Amino acid sequence: MAKTVDQAFSELISKLTPTPMQFEAASKHRQEIESCLDNRLGIFRLFETGSLRHGTGVRNHSDSDFMVSLKGDRPSSDTALARVKSALSARYPLTSIRVSRPAVVCKFWNGDIEVTPAYIRSADGDFSYWIPAPGGDWIISSPDAHNKYVTEVNTRPGISGSAKHMARLLKGWKYFNDVPVSSFYLEMRAAEYISRQSAVVWVYDMCYLFEELRSHGLAAMNDPKRVSGRINPCSSDYSKGISLSKVSSAANRARRALEAYKNEKHADAFTALNLLFNGKFPSRW
Repeated sequence: MAKTVDQAFSELISKLTPTPMQFEAASKHRQEIESCLDNRLGIFRLFETGSLRHGTGVRNHSDSDFMVSLKGDRPSSDTALARVKSALSARYPLTSIRVSRPAVVCKFWNGDIEVTPAYIRSADGDFSYWIPAPGGDWIISSPDAHNKYVTEVNTRPGISGSAKHMARLLKGWKYFNDVPVSSFYLEMRAAEYISRQSAVVWVYDMCYLFEELRSHGLAAMNDPKRVSGRINPCSSDYSKGISLSKVSSAANRARRALEAYKNEKHADAFTALNLLFNGKFPSRW
């Protein structure tokens, strides 16, 4: 029996969900990294911030992300990154370690781990931190506040689970199509979109969200928690140009899929969705 489009979306979401091995890889290194940075630099805490632990990560694509709250006066962001890289390079001399703002990336054999240096900005309510900005200097971040926002939207009655599923679908589209857009931006856009819905049907809502992203030109969005000001989609104008072109193509394909779905042309809907996800959408049979 042929799968329906709805069943195929459910299958895709399941396939995008990380395996336990990805979580195990992070836990194997966490204690060593924390001890290393505390001994060499002095830290308040090291904690996991990324989508892998938060429930919006993508299998085989999302890294393990840690933020390290450093002691002492805040230097330039270049200096902070260099210090963390130097400390980790001394601990792991045979591991490839590089700076990729806002983090230091450790390429371990069992998965990448990103460590972002941070300095406490405010301890009122949810902690906020200064972290390295994409082009230099510092920006404000509050992982706890943003994770709470996504979770609050995700647990709304009637559409429970939809915010994180939508974020995972958008990130899957990003990775499958090599789109240089921020995963954090996509997650916040997904949650904000779902917060306005009373029901979710994936073939409709993927189309409507991509069309929204195209209509506002992939604009920076206001932080829904009013912590970090504007949330930018890309690290450069060049990356934004590429991303916007791919968003436009995605909106066209999602619209073709929706129109075929509404007209009960199921084979055509699957074809368009397979193009949308660059050959990774589950087959009909």
